[in-house]
Amino acid sequence: MGLAEDLAGRIGEAVGAGGWHTVTQADIDRFAEVTVDRNWIHVDADRSARGPFGATIAHGFLTLSLITGIGPHLELPAGVTAINYGLDRVRFITPVPAGSRVRASARLTGVSETTRGIRVEQKVTVELEGSDKPACVAETVLLLIPS
Repeated sequence: MGLAEDLAGRIGEAVGAGGWHTVTQADIDRFAEVTVDRNWIHVDADRSARGPFGATIAHGFLTLSLITGIGPHLELPAGVTAINYGLDRVRFITPVPAGSRVRASARLTGVSETTRGIRVEQKVTVELEGSDKPACVAETVLLLIPS
C-alpha cells in the first residue's frame, strides 16, 4: 500500500495535538514589527487594559502562523517532505491575550494524489487554555513531495 492510500484510509482520524505554547508580549511585538501591524490592541498594554479585551491580544495571523510549530505533524517516511500548500477556510474565534497558552490539534479530512505530490487536507483547531471556545479553526492544505 502506498502513502496516499494509507493516508486516505485514515481520513477522519485525529492526527494528534501538539504541546502547549505561551504567546508572550515579546512574540506579539516581534510579529507587529515584521508585519507592520502595530495596532494598539496588540502593542499598547496601557490602552489595551482599558480596551475591549482587557489586555493586549495576539494578531489573528500570529495565532494562525503558530500552527506549523505547535501542531501535530504527520509521520512521514524518509524521503518525503511536507510543505504548506494553502488554506481553505480560517476563522479567528477567541482572542489570545498576551501570556496565554495555546496548542493545536488536527484531524485528517482529505487526501488526493496530484501531479506534484500528495495533497493532504486537515482541520486544525488552536485551543486556548481555559477557554471553552477555540482561538482559531483552519482548514489547512499540505503537499507531500519527494525530497
